[in-house]
Amino acid sequence: MAQQNLSTPEELLHFQLRSARTMEDHSLEALADLRSAAKDKKIQKLFTHHADETREQIEKLRKVFELLDFKETTAPSPSTTGISKQAASLLERSDPKLHNQVALVSALGNEHFEISAYQGLVLQAQSLGAIEAAALLQENLDQETHTSEELHTALQELLA
Repeated sequence: MAQQNLSTPEELLHFQLRSARTMEDHSLEALADLRSAAKDKKIQKLFTHHADETREQIEKLRKVFELLDFKETTAPSPSTTGISKQAASLLERSDPKLHNQVALVSALGNEHFEISAYQGLVLQAQSLGAIEAAALLQENLDQETHTSEELHTALQELLA
């Protein structure tokens, strides 16, 4: 497959939106695996809630594609692929009594990547004058930030 050359801010934003779409698909898959690995009901509920939010975020991304008149496709997201592989590897090699901790740490790492991805997308959309698209992306960023805080708190409670 030929690598796409990006020569305009719009092409870059489109590519990164496509990667964000893949990122959220990976997140949904990972959340199901992490929920299954977690033994604590509260942590499982947290992952279920975040999966619901991720579905909402995918819908918002679809609206952004539409608003910007971009074709909705996906693009590689090597970072989230790596995060998912790392989580699976840690779960495989960890004693089951550590699975709650592994699930939370892995999810927290993924959230931090998603936060940085959305921060860049918001700024790029704003710079192109796509205010409505930027607002939807900001909503996703706000959800990711809130989820990160929830995961951080759950991890602190687990380790206390």
